[in-house]
Amino acid sequence: MSLSNFVKRLRNIMRNDAGINGDAQRIEQIAWMLFLKVYDEKENDWEFDDDYHSIIPEECRWRNWAHDDGSGNALTGDELLDFVNGILFDKLKKIEVTPYTPVRKAIVKTTFEDANQYMKDGVLLRQVLNVIDALNLGDYEERHAFGEIYEAILKEMQSAGSSGEFYTPRALTDFMAEIIRPKIGEKMADFACGTGGFITSWLNELDKRVKTANDRDELNKSIFGIEKKQFPYMLCVTNLLLHGIDTPLVFHDNSLIKDVLNYTDDDKFDVILMNPPYGGNEKSDVKSHFPSDMRSSETADLFMVLIMYRLRRNGRAGVIVPDGFLFGTDGSKLAIKTKILKEFNLHTIIRLPGSIFSPYTSIATNILFFNNERAEGAPEGFSTKETWFYRLDMPEGYKHFSKTKPMTLEHCNPVKEWWNNRQEIIIEDGNEKSRCFTVNDLIASDCNFDLCKFPKDDEEILPPAELIADYYKKRDALQHEIDKTLSQIQEILEIDINRE
Repeated sequence: MSLSNFVKRLRNIMRNDAGINGDAQRIEQIAWMLFLKVYDEKENDWEFDDDYHSIIPEECRWRNWAHDDGSGNALTGDELLDFVNGILFDKLKKIEVTPYTPVRKAIVKTTFEDANQYMKDGVLLRQVLNVIDALNLGDYEERHAFGEIYEAILKEMQSAGSSGEFYTPRALTDFMAEIIRPKIGEKMADFACGTGGFITSWLNELDKRVKTANDRDELNKSIFGIEKKQFPYMLCVTNLLLHGIDTPLVFHDNSLIKDVLNYTDDDKFDVILMNPPYGGNEKSDVKSHFPSDMRSSETADLFMVLIMYRLRRNGRAGVIVPDGFLFGTDGSKLAIKTKILKEFNLHTIIRLPGSIFSPYTSIATNILFFNNERAEGAPEGFSTKETWFYRLDMPEGYKHFSKTKPMTLEHCNPVKEWWNNRQEIIIEDGNEKSRCFTVNDLIASDCNFDLCKFPKDDEEILPPAELIADYYKKRDALQHEIDKTLSQIQEILEIDINRE
């Protein structure tokens, strides 16, 4: 079949169904059907093993209810709706798994635990099933081509309401996977993996280094992911099956509900690549799993702590964080940033343009690159010696990124060129585009990492709610600086003022 209009055909059919309300529901509806189709194709391969038995009840396997063999006996209309609503979902949600159930089987139950069936017209549902069933995923070239179509489906997450939080632009995940330089035998993790963007970018980059069958086995075992929300988890598992990972070590769970002090070396990873959720506020029972001085209410802060406790010795991390983390001055943020400088080598911070995640959010973000090792020449008590900052400006001809003009991997080329030949760059107007700061500089500034900023004229206008939140954060940071300066003046003048 022609894959170029695959998504368009599904959209046109589902637009006429009264049960589909908006893009988010349409994509979720497509997602569980694609999972079953892809899983059925994988089972065709697995059945070459004599001892393989499907965990899916026989009547619920795609081939036995969704496939139309042209005989006129395929389920449709009310009969199809009754089967899907009353039998299929009920049985898939009730599949029994134990700690001994193989991952490739257990993912069926976890994928359907909170999945939803929205369509109300059985005839239209049959039409959708037929479009999906026409995919020949047993053919290598068509499966590879469909992998690209699936990426397009995931990209639609950006404009599907709040679901956009699950999609990090492919350009960023590919850039970070490339710059981290994967090695055969390493284990990579993403503790809020969404639809699997970082994981698939890691696999694609690592694939360039595969030379032997043993290398291929190592690649297939090299990833680990956790995703809290059901919908992106389903998309992620399907994504990995399409990428040839028969046993996706991705779990539907919350990464923040285990005490970080209980992690052992067996729980740590060589590489961590991720874009932690930010903007959320965690409850006390979640914060209780973290050391008292780092119990932030901000989700992104807690993930930063988690990453530090799960990065193996000599391991490498690339993490996207919002601007608020850089200039934040509250006690927990200061404790987290101080810990990074003392126990890790925070060698690079890349400032990113604010519109990269548009239209989901205009909040400016940054990439922190750090290693779990002590930099040569680092001062006593610190693992960081110096931190380079680099500002990635908008490419020429772009005022901002958008759905029609998204960020591409080529836009990261200036960073790649600078990465291996680092130089301080001062623009004509005096703005610092790149500069190196010593760890003593950063500590003296109370860990204010808000350096090499974007020129004021280039700042994005935020939506009102984000603008107010940004104002409060910056006001708190300024107040902290004022209090610090006043304290220094008081010490110099030997004035003791007790403030209530």
